[in-house]
Amino acid sequence: MDRSCLCILGFSSKLNTRHTLAKYYFCTVTSKIASKVSEEFTNLCSKGHIKEAFERFKSEIFSDPRLFSNLIKSCIPQKSLSLGKQLHSLIITSGCSSDKFVSNHLLNMYSKIGELQTALTLFDHMPIRNIMSCNILINGYVQSGDLESAQKVFDEMPERNVATWNAMVASLIQFEFNEQGLGLFSEMHELNFLPDEFTLGSVLRGCAGLRSLHAGRQVHAYVMKCGLEFNMVVGSSLSHMYMKSGSLEEGEKVIKSMPIRNVVAWNTLIAGKAQNGYSEVVLDQYNMMKMAGFRPDKITFVSVISSCSELATLGQGQQIHAEAIKAGASSVVAVISSLISMYSKCGCLEDSIKAFLECEQEDLVLWSAMITAYGFHGRGDEAIKLFERMEREELEANDVTFLSLLYACSHCGLKEKGMEFFDLMLNKYGLKPKLEHYTCVVDLLGRSGCLEEAEAMIRSMPIKADAIIWKTLLSACKIHKNADMAKRVADEVIRLYPQESAPYVLLSNIHASVKRWQDVSEVRKVMRDRKIKKEPGISWLEVKNQVYQFCIGDKSHPKSMEIDLYLKELTSEMKLRGYVPDTAAVLHDMDNEEKEYNLTHHSEKLAIAFGLMNTPSGVPIRIMKNLRVCSDCHVAIKHISEIKNREIIVRDASRFHHFKNGRCSCGDYW
Repeated sequence: MDRSCLCILGFSSKLNTRHTLAKYYFCTVTSKIASKVSEEFTNLCSKGHIKEAFERFKSEIFSDPRLFSNLIKSCIPQKSLSLGKQLHSLIITSGCSSDKFVSNHLLNMYSKIGELQTALTLFDHMPIRNIMSCNILINGYVQSGDLESAQKVFDEMPERNVATWNAMVASLIQFEFNEQGLGLFSEMHELNFLPDEFTLGSVLRGCAGLRSLHAGRQVHAYVMKCGLEFNMVVGSSLSHMYMKSGSLEEGEKVIKSMPIRNVVAWNTLIAGKAQNGYSEVVLDQYNMMKMAGFRPDKITFVSVISSCSELATLGQGQQIHAEAIKAGASSVVAVISSLISMYSKCGCLEDSIKAFLECEQEDLVLWSAMITAYGFHGRGDEAIKLFERMEREELEANDVTFLSLLYACSHCGLKEKGMEFFDLMLNKYGLKPKLEHYTCVVDLLGRSGCLEEAEAMIRSMPIKADAIIWKTLLSACKIHKNADMAKRVADEVIRLYPQESAPYVLLSNIHASVKRWQDVSEVRKVMRDRKIKKEPGISWLEVKNQVYQFCIGDKSHPKSMEIDLYLKELTSEMKLRGYVPDTAAVLHDMDNEEKEYNLTHHSEKLAIAFGLMNTPSGVPIRIMKNLRVCSDCHVAIKHISEIKNREIIVRDASRFHHFKNGRCSCGDYW
């Protein structure tokens, strides 16, 4: 080959190299521009700027109609049906309505916005459907509460994937068909579908719903076999299952074994402690969570505020309320509901009303919580008015609403109204009463003196009676001094819980009230023989963010001598105003002077004396007690409220008593 040819070839080679470089440069720049365009477009869509995204990138969208999916997804958080329909029209005119990818996004949008009928019409007209189309429809039916139709779609699917099984297992467990959900999981496993973290999370929730430790441990073994025990979703679900099933130790062990903890793990631990009654530990865990650098969310606040309710620690509750406001969680329905309950249980009904009125959402949970709060404080008329307002505003009452109403009626002696609501629940709303509803009705009938009717209801109801419903009737026997029925009812409670002290104590009190001293002795002998001890009365109050606790005859307090002297002077002043100690309420074998001393040193009286001694004049005193207030203390506190010109709020095991100017909010009906 000659030089000229070489020169020509060399030149040509350089030209080719330059052309290749230019082409590479052009492609790189184009790719960067396209990437930037795509990023800007996605950014606008994620922020909900749908119209701006469409106008700015119209040509790109019509050249690649799949970009419509980003716009469609943006309609869901805003629940913007009108924009969704406009996009649907544009998709049809652009000729890409037959695209499975775009159609599935439309189907998902209609389902999630709640337009199930439109979604069904679209599904029926889709020329090509795939597994994803059916999965979306299943979730749409579940969201609308139609589990039967979701099951039908699932059953008719010729082909399924893991997401299909996940959707159906989760749906059954969501609707509390836990056994069926676990059965479907077994079927999935037999058909060689490999469960993922979402499947196992749902299955563990099903085990928790059944309180089945045996099934839960089997799933735990499977989780370890799959190597998913340290997965955040699975680990938290495992812990939740153990705690809900009563094995707090195993649940805590799972959380502690996780190499990394997130907010969900902390929430699981805190909720587990709260549900198992470890309210003080919940507050400690909450502080530890914050110290570890995690920000509490709405789920955290619900558990922590609920624990403040149980402890009745108003100061801490107010502090956590302030933290919820700061975190932006105070407008969440579940948090507001917890606040209504917390303020109510701390004796601050006005703050409950304020929290309720400040919420702009008309949510059934909130209304039910407020009805309960009114009932707890003996304001049954306000509870009924709130329910009537609910009906006018067409809020559909549920079983929780009716439980709140029946509770309110039973605590205010509104028998006719309560029975009317029970009938309304059955016949107008078609709701099936639970054991709790029957217990409220028995309480309502029993308190109003219809003891035979109350007993007949327990024996004829379609649900197996528990100890609580029998104890409710036993308390009514005490009110109406029906010793014969009391013996029969106490036997039912003792048969269920032979070592519980309450039925023995109540029965002994009833026999004493009708002067059946031989029967009183027999009950006491049985208690001694069976080594059953009466649960001690404990009262507590919060002063300057510190909780002080008192037991009957308590001398452990550093100021016990001052409290004793204060009570002695107070009792003398009460006697001048007509107070006569009810020594018949003391069942111990002792003389009258000892009985009177015993009455004077009941835990609530000690707590009230301490409160009066350590709080400024005019400030309400809030006392909590683990048992019901006895008749003598009820009379005494009325006198104290008048003598000291103080409002004394007492929360006992049953309700709130607001003592003011010598009167009680319960109207002596408790």
